[in-house]
Amino acid sequence: MTTDSADAPHSARVRPPAAPGPAPGPAPAAVHPPRGPARETLPPPRPGRGVRPRAVAPLLAGDCLATVCTALAVLGTGTAPTALGPLVLGVLLLHSRAGLYRPHPAPSLLGELPALLGRGAVCWCAVAAVLAAVRPAQALPPALLVGAVALHTALVCGARALVHRARRAAARRRPRATLIVGPDPAARQLAAVLHARPGYGMRPVGLVTTGAPAGPEVPPGHAGPPRLTSPHDITRAVIRHTVRDAVFTVPPYGDPYTAALLRRFIDQGSAIWLAGAAAALESRPPPSASGHLWGFAWRRLETAPPRHGGADKRALDLVLAAVALVVAAPVLLGGALAVRLADGPGVLCRQERIGRGGRSFLLLTLRTRRPYDGEEATAPGSGTDLRTSRVGRLLRRTGVAGLPRLWNVLRGELSLVGPCPEHPRTVERFTRSCPEYGARHRMPPGLTGLAQVHGLHGGSPVEDRARFDNLYIDSWSWAQDIRIMLRAAARLPRREGR
Repeated sequence: MTTDSADAPHSARVRPPAAPGPAPGPAPAAVHPPRGPARETLPPPRPGRGVRPRAVAPLLAGDCLATVCTALAVLGTGTAPTALGPLVLGVLLLHSRAGLYRPHPAPSLLGELPALLGRGAVCWCAVAAVLAAVRPAQALPPALLVGAVALHTALVCGARALVHRARRAAARRRPRATLIVGPDPAARQLAAVLHARPGYGMRPVGLVTTGAPAGPEVPPGHAGPPRLTSPHDITRAVIRHTVRDAVFTVPPYGDPYTAALLRRFIDQGSAIWLAGAAAALESRPPPSASGHLWGFAWRRLETAPPRHGGADKRALDLVLAAVALVVAAPVLLGGALAVRLADGPGVLCRQERIGRGGRSFLLLTLRTRRPYDGEEATAPGSGTDLRTSRVGRLLRRTGVAGLPRLWNVLRGELSLVGPCPEHPRTVERFTRSCPEYGARHRMPPGLTGLAQVHGLHGGSPVEDRARFDNLYIDSWSWAQDIRIMLRAAARLPRREGR
C-alpha cells in the first residue's frame, strides 16, 4: 500500500476468478456475454436467490382458493367473511413454516399430505375455538369440524396436484441449466439421471469435478456434459447457459475449493441443491424416502439472503467520507504544502489497485517518496530508504498520506470499510494460490477492514486475510462497520510506517 507507482490507465482490468476449482487447464476460446463492459464477471444476481416467484404463486393461489371454498361451504355466507382473513393468513403462514412453498424438482403430493392435513386441522380447530368463545350459537359441532378439515385437505391436495402437474410439464419443455459439483463417478451418474428424466426440470451443462477421479476416465466423444477443470471454464458455462442451479454431491463446506465455489453461486442468486452423500450428511434429521431424486438423497440448501451492503453501505460511505474530507481539509492542505516544499512538485501519487468485480482504479495518496533520479534508493548496509524524506515518514506514521483516498470513497471506487485494495500483480498471484481470494472482489475495497484491525497486513498469510475479508462480506452490517472504524481509529496512534 505504500509503494508509489506511475499513473496507470484507468481502463486496465484484471480478470477475477468466477470460482475456484482444480488446477487450471488450457483456456478455451473466450465467450463474451451479451451485456456490460465488465464481461469478465458473471451476470448480475437475480432477486430471490433461486426461489422463483412464478413457482410459488400458483401454490399460494391454490391454497387460498381451497381455503375460501371450504370456509364458504362450512361457515356459510354469514360467518365466512369474518373468519376468512385470519383463516387464510394462518394457513399460508403454517404452510410456509412447513416448507410447503420451497421449490423441489420432484414434488410429491403424498409426501406433502401429512403436513397439509395437520396444519389444516390446526387452523380449523382455532376457528372453531374462536367461534365457540365469541358466538356460541354458531359453534361448529365435532362432525362438521372433521368434515371441514377433510374438505379443506381434499381441495388443497387437488389444487396442488394440478400445480405440480403443470410444473412438471413446463419443466420438460424448458429445463433449467444446471452445474453439478462433485467427484466422478457420482457426479456423472447424477447428470445421466437428470438427462434421462427431463421431468425433474434440470439440464446438466457441466461437471465441476473435485478430488481424484474415483473411476475410469470417460472416453472422448462420450455423451454427457463437459468436465469443467478451471475457473475460466466455469465462468464460460455460467455465462453461456445462464446457469441458475448448482447441485453439490459433496458437502459444500468440506474444503476451501467447494466452499469458495458455493459462495460464488450463492452471490449470483443460484439455487443450491445437495444430492447423494452431501444431502445425507447435511440433513438434520436425515432425508426421508420421499425426498429423493431417482434414488439420490435430495434437498435444497437454505442460504441466508445476501448482506453485502449495497445502497445502505454506499450511503454511509458518502455521508462519513464527505464529513471527514471537510474536517480534514486543513490537515490535507498542510500535508500537501509540506510535500511540495520538501520534495518538489507532484503532490499526489496515483497507484493502480483492483476494486470490486476485478476492475482497476487509481488510488490517490500524498507522495511520500522523492522521484527516482537514477541514484541508489537505499543506504548501503542500513536498508534505509533514501527516497523517503522525514516529511514523508511523518505523513505515513500519522496517516495523513492516506487522506486523499477519501476522494476515492466519494467516487465509489473505495469504501470506508472493506478488503484491502491490492496491486494487479498481487491479485493474480494470490488468485492462483488461494481458492477463496477471488471472492473478496464482491465488495469494494476499503480504507480499513476486519483483517486490518486484527493486524493482518501485507506480510500476513493470504489465507488468513481472505478468510477475514469473506467473513466480513458475508456478515456485513452498519454496526460492524462502525465497530471496525472505531477499532481502526484506536490503532491509529500506534500506526507505524509501512
